[in-house]
Amino acid sequence: MIDKNLEQGPLSGLVVADFTQLAQGPWATQMLGDMGADIIKIEPLKGDWMRHYAYGNLYPNGESISFLSFNRNKRSIALNLKDPEGIEVAKKIIAKSDILVENFRPGVMERLGLGYDEIKETNPKLIYCSSSGYGSSGPYLHRAGQDLLAQSIAGGAALNGKKGEMPVVTAVGQADLLTSLFINQSILAAIFSRSKSGKGQKIEANLLNSVVGFHIQEITAFLHKGENPERSESGIPNPWLGAPYGLYNTSNGYIAIGMNSVQKLAQIIGLKKYATDAYVSNNIIESRDEIRFDFDAIFRTKSTEDWLTILLEQDVWCSQVNSFDDMVKDPQIQHNEMIIEIEHPTIGKIKTTGFPVWFSDTPQKVYKPAPLLNEHEDEILKEFF
Repeated sequence: MIDKNLEQGPLSGLVVADFTQLAQGPWATQMLGDMGADIIKIEPLKGDWMRHYAYGNLYPNGESISFLSFNRNKRSIALNLKDPEGIEVAKKIIAKSDILVENFRPGVMERLGLGYDEIKETNPKLIYCSSSGYGSSGPYLHRAGQDLLAQSIAGGAALNGKKGEMPVVTAVGQADLLTSLFINQSILAAIFSRSKSGKGQKIEANLLNSVVGFHIQEITAFLHKGENPERSESGIPNPWLGAPYGLYNTSNGYIAIGMNSVQKLAQIIGLKKYATDAYVSNNIIESRDEIRFDFDAIFRTKSTEDWLTILLEQDVWCSQVNSFDDMVKDPQIQHNEMIIEIEHPTIGKIKTTGFPVWFSDTPQKVYKPAPLLNEHEDEILKEFF
């Protein structure tokens, strides 16, 4: 029986056949589950690949911390999709589903007899979303698609780091998680379209397109200028931006300085060299490294807390630079209830992040932790047969 908590969410009543593994697919379906959809996680007999991989090799009571991060609010059934019986069960679930999400390599679902052209004949209202590394056709069709590779091909790594040094990819799986968001956005758009037409459709997302689309401003600037942006020597974190933008050392940590007038900031902190009308801009490119080094020397003379007191009173765009330890105690993070605690059947209490969006009338809710492998086989089979 579907959990009564599902009835509260804005996507209550929608059933999702979730064939995804790893990160980008599971986070997308987890968000749909957070909003009330019933997520049927269809796993191989050995489980989602992420059950056997964990950030930091963290396996509390044998459960992968990475799997737990991306799979709450789901029910699990393990099927052998190489066996006719397993395919038959999968088809029964799909036939009663509103949405299907899969992120196998292109062609796998077709070989299993679960491709869109076949499935739409029995469920024409189905919204069928496929996600891959580079797309379902093209010269990279047979390449392995993974976050690091997509970031590197898309050019984003070349934006990060210092001049003359190695490009830097983001520590967070940017390609994976951006694709999760694009998957969700597109599924919700397709649901709206179906409400008018009565018909489902196929959606395709991929890691590479997600990163390229994410860098719209940077790529548009390059296409206009016709040459690569040059990274700064001093560590300004965006090659298209100038002083005073960036992170600075303080006597006990760091401070982030956003887009501010160099002149105004110099006047406040007592750096007379730049306190003239010649430096009124908030984006000085030509002498940005010299300016940044000079500002850094001044910021080192006081603590982060002292500088925040001084600068925030003058409406300077600035903030502390939190570690994770600082972040989870940050008063705004706590006020927004972005760190939550879930009860898990084998681990006990586990903390994770909350759902980032608030609904006034159809509240989102975490009603169950990530499932144990095949935990819900009996109840799923009763519902779909």
